[in-house]
Amino acid sequence: MAETQLQARAIPNLRDKIPKLEPRRRRQVSGNTMPLPDTPSLPPPPNLSTWTYQTPTRRILTPADHDMFLSSPSHNLIIAFVFGLADSVVDAPISAVKEEDCSPPVNTIIQILDEAEALVQATPPDDAGGSRFGNKVFRDFLDKVKAASHSWHQKLGLDSADAISEVERYLNESFGNRTRIDYGSGHELNFVIWLLCLYQLGIVSKPDFKPLVLRVFVRYLSLMRAIQSTYYLEPAGSHGVWGLDDYQFLPFLFGASQLLHHPFITPLAIHQQLTIEEFGHDFMYLGQVDFVNSTKTVKGLRWHSPMLDDISSAKNWTKIEGGMKRMFVAEVLRKLPVMQHFLFGSLVPAAEGMGVEGEAGDVHDGDAEDGTVVVEHDGFKHVHQVNSWGDCCGIKVPSAIAAAQAAKKSRGGEGLRRIPFD
Repeated sequence: MAETQLQARAIPNLRDKIPKLEPRRRRQVSGNTMPLPDTPSLPPPPNLSTWTYQTPTRRILTPADHDMFLSSPSHNLIIAFVFGLADSVVDAPISAVKEEDCSPPVNTIIQILDEAEALVQATPPDDAGGSRFGNKVFRDFLDKVKAASHSWHQKLGLDSADAISEVERYLNESFGNRTRIDYGSGHELNFVIWLLCLYQLGIVSKPDFKPLVLRVFVRYLSLMRAIQSTYYLEPAGSHGVWGLDDYQFLPFLFGASQLLHHPFITPLAIHQQLTIEEFGHDFMYLGQVDFVNSTKTVKGLRWHSPMLDDISSAKNWTKIEGGMKRMFVAEVLRKLPVMQHFLFGSLVPAAEGMGVEGEAGDVHDGDAEDGTVVVEHDGFKHVHQVNSWGDCCGIKVPSAIAAAQAAKKSRGGEGLRRIPFD
């Protein structure tokens, strides 16, 4: 007994020496510190009684020109219009707007897009021998669009040749680049600016905003998918401005607005194929994810679209919509490689003092102190960062659509290839 007590006293009491176990505190996830961009009020259309129209040209030729644009009324006008379109479709599925809800001008715009798709069908691509780069017949399609453009705008009620000359430039530039046979978010922006010009001309008004998104823009999206699939348009730039999709961005902004307060479709729904199949036709975000999946050679968003995969972890659509608005301002309007191709006329005017395209040769040639260089590509000069390929005319990237179709043929029409360890 005494021996047992001695052994017990020999065993050290470690209670006070072992640190107390406490549950680990969760690390606070830092939110996006960039504030949500304000939505400026959209000004009423201008008085056109003594208006002088201008054929749109490039005016952002230097970083100084870009800075002037960022503080100009046109910068606020574009944000007000794009965000106004997004706000008009909050919680609204595509089916919420019927044909009878559309005004005559909106129906005419849809008819124009229908006729443009008929031109695609009338201009089939030639046999490119399995090439995954742009099909040159696309240029014939653009020639037909240009030939039909004047009559299309007359259907919208425009009778001034000068007005048509200004407005049609944006529509003609919204289908892709003729020289490079590519398409990107800058061309998509041209289509929205075309709609903005129609607003400035009084052809469409604020009550038309919801149909412009849910009927007109959706029709344009369908048309562009047909064009991309027919002519294998290459993604504009070497990696895509948005990092979301090779071609489009606005379906994700407008689509997030549509789903803003949806009772059961959450951001994670983009991984649920049944949800995409059932609701993709009614919500642009899901529909675009479905199209992205169909154009890839491997299965799984985390492999071919990691940014979309990351965004799906957001708690709600409010965060996603806010992020898309931030991205529109930061990754388009504030990015010189994108905005240097933007066109300014009289309806979306350049700021006073901005460069003139014909005088681009007078802008600094060669290396500059601000780390930029003016290069000539496709017949015009524009700005690159010295240590960059440039987002505008970088390494040619083959069409993902062409690659996906070639892969399906090689597998005898089977589904997408799965990553072995997925």
